[in-house]
Amino acid sequence: MAKNTGNGHRNGAVKGRSEFPHNGQWFKRDTSTGRILNGSPNQHKGVRNEK
Repeated sequence: MAKNTGNGHRNGAVKGRSEFPHNGQWFKRDTSTGRILNGSPNQHKGVRNEK
């Protein structure tokens, strides 16, 4: 499980999530259902990128 450190980074990986860029936004996806969870102008911390 990923733990927030309070220092601008996370220890460990966020499991069950991936992210991909689209039109200048980064969208986070649930890997088991494929549902898009949220978008952000910056990448999410500790979430793997899709190819």
